[in-house]
Amino acid sequence: MTQMMIRDPAPKHSRMAADKTITLAVNNMDCAACPSIVKGSLEAVPGVAKVAVSFKDKTATVIYDDAKANVNQLTSATTNAGYPSAPKS
Repeated sequence: MTQMMIRDPAPKHSRMAADKTITLAVNNMDCAACPSIVKGSLEAVPGVAKVAVSFKDKTATVIYDDAKANVNQLTSATTNAGYPSAPKS
């Protein structure tokens, strides 16, 4: 009896994913509960690895996989939660 080895074909369009970090300026955070809402909205975006929100600085720093998420998805997530955001310059 002979055995055949079956190999999985390589993906046709593989792209190395890279973790990126972005800091967003977040509007409308005016109470101590707001950062947890912002954090939850960002963590719900597929590809987000880590979120740190600063109430004092009105920012959210996000580490994400750029093959699964993009800046527009991140800003849309906070905006849809009631906290418009934009990349901090």
